[in-house]
Amino acid sequence: MSLPAVLLAAGSSPSPSPSESDTATVPTLQDAQESAAHTASWVEQNWSTWLAIGLKVLLVVVIAVVLRKVVLRAITKFIDRMNRTAESAEGTTLGGLLVNAERRRQRSQAIGSVLRSVASFLILGTAALMVLSSFQIDLAPLLASAGVAGVAIGFGARNLVTDFLSGVFMILEDQYGVGDSIDSGVASGEVVEVGLRVTKLRGASGEIWYVRNGEIKRIGNLSQGWATAGVDVTVRANEDLDKVRATLDEVAEKMTKEEPWNEVLWSPIEVLGLDSVLIDSMVVRVSAKTMPGKALTVERELRWRIKRAFDAAHIRIVGGETAVLLDEETPDRTAGVAAPAVFADSDSPQVAATAPIASPRSATAGK
Repeated sequence: MSLPAVLLAAGSSPSPSPSESDTATVPTLQDAQESAAHTASWVEQNWSTWLAIGLKVLLVVVIAVVLRKVVLRAITKFIDRMNRTAESAEGTTLGGLLVNAERRRQRSQAIGSVLRSVASFLILGTAALMVLSSFQIDLAPLLASAGVAGVAIGFGARNLVTDFLSGVFMILEDQYGVGDSIDSGVASGEVVEVGLRVTKLRGASGEIWYVRNGEIKRIGNLSQGWATAGVDVTVRANEDLDKVRATLDEVAEKMTKEEPWNEVLWSPIEVLGLDSVLIDSMVVRVSAKTMPGKALTVERELRWRIKRAFDAAHIRIVGGETAVLLDEETPDRTAGVAAPAVFADSDSPQVAATAPIASPRSATAGK
């Protein structure tokens, strides 16, 4: 076969060229027109639905934001009113003694924080669920999952939830505050900080106690209302009771009129009478109502004054209820007690019976 014949045969066979393949994949003008027509018709059919969903979402968001702002502003005004009430109470005599500015401020801040958090969670959470429902999203699985997760978290963190709820009610009920001296059962001391989960106490030795609010089963507040200062004075049984009462009344009257005890004492110091009578001593009880937290200070000052007054009046204070007081001229009570008659004579059979028995070895060694 000649070369022209081979070239002719090769040219007659169909072979795809790059230009032909490219022109096959390019859409025509008619295809573009059809696609645009379909898109326009789809948009025309659904634009009203989109517009309704968008307006609904926008309305929900706007209402949620406005409602949250109004509620938070109302809570802020409520807290400010509480503070103004506390400030007005501080102007009175009793209010200045019972109201603690720092305590009121911390309590109002805690209450405001809790209320703001709860309000924001409820409003924004409800708005989020309404937005999701606007997009035709089934909320049943989401709510079921949230319920299961809430139950699991509740069982796993029940102590945390208990501490939080206990702290909220303690603050709302004003059971104690900063500066109060309390006995919480597990620890006692002065309240340094009140939190929603933990209460911080400073003990008598300066230590800091961190007490979980859920562990506090009962609280003894020593800084609310009034306190009682009580002193027991133990004297000899042969003391003159009229003289003892007169001396105590003089000490009480003088202390009540002096500064600063006339402000600390909220009632006159009273001699209640004999608290107990023993063979060699008797106890006289002295009591008074004082400002909260000042009972120990009043008791110390009262003991100091009673001791000085009794020394001046030659009244002896006994150290304890079972103290034995013997004067120098009192004879020894054991001096007149004789020895048992049986053992008084060294040659008596009883003394001989108590002598050790000699062993046979010792007797043989003597021989």
